[in-house]
Amino acid sequence: MNTNPNKTAVLTGASSGIGRATAVRLARRGLNVVLAARDVAALEVVRRECEAAGGHAVVVPTDVTDPEQVVALASKAIGTFGHIDIWINNVGIGAVGAFEHVPVAAHKRVIEANLLGHMYGTHAVLPHFRQRKRGLLINMISLGGWTGAPYAAAYSASKFGLRGFSESIRAETSDMPGIRICEVYPTFVDTPGVRHGGNYTGKHLAPPPPMLDPREVATAVVSLLDNPRASTLVGSIAWPVRIAHSLAPDLSARITRVLMDIGFRRAKRVPLSDGNLYAPSQGHGVDGGFRDSSGKVGMPIKAGAIAVIAFAAWRALR
Repeated sequence: MNTNPNKTAVLTGASSGIGRATAVRLARRGLNVVLAARDVAALEVVRRECEAAGGHAVVVPTDVTDPEQVVALASKAIGTFGHIDIWINNVGIGAVGAFEHVPVAAHKRVIEANLLGHMYGTHAVLPHFRQRKRGLLINMISLGGWTGAPYAAAYSASKFGLRGFSESIRAETSDMPGIRICEVYPTFVDTPGVRHGGNYTGKHLAPPPPMLDPREVATAVVSLLDNPRASTLVGSIAWPVRIAHSLAPDLSARITRVLMDIGFRRAKRVPLSDGNLYAPSQGHGVDGGFRDSSGKVGMPIKAGAIAVIAFAAWRALR
């Protein structure tokens, strides 16, 4: 059913994972969807899915690390549909490995995509929102915006920075109630993103369970169109991990590091790779295919978080 025939959404990182799932859900609501990513062929596949779902979609190849391309993305959306109602900054890449073993260029690229890319998108669309006195900006962050991830230092830095950036922009636009700035914090998601990122560990990488279905995150994103709110956490371990970090951040990080070390020791060896840091990803499905082999090993994450909370409470009482 075409419930929003005149609304236009711009979505970066639309070629796979959460972005691809979100694009289809926006199209089902009848929105005009402007699809942005680096791989044109992958975006064309998503465009056809959006059209089949009842929306109208256009493809705009965009590297969000280039501010001129992001400005061109906004201009194309406005030129095609007349206005932008929703802008979703969804690009996210990573470089996994001990900090000093990851090339400085890789750290830089992660910051450029995850933090500066969101800033460029906001900078391109915010004047348009102010002119119209309304608009919805959604920044895809992650649980990594609340707790540091060992062996993903640049990723954590970008996500912490993005949380602060979002709060700042929300304060700056607080005099215009028609403009809403929203943040989405999913936990571990079963997308191709882990395979796509830079891997400098020499070991096979997989997100730890419990893992979210990307469509669940997409549903949370689209729900903000009807009920925009500042912060949305998605996933059963989100609050335990966030609380544990608030109470005992260093202990939480050490436990996470121990769990990751165990995982690395058990993982098979793979070649080092820059992944999609400098070139488009290969493989653009919604799902990563990790949930089939997840088993029950995800329980230590939640159990570890609960243990940290209990320890912090005991220490406070003493």
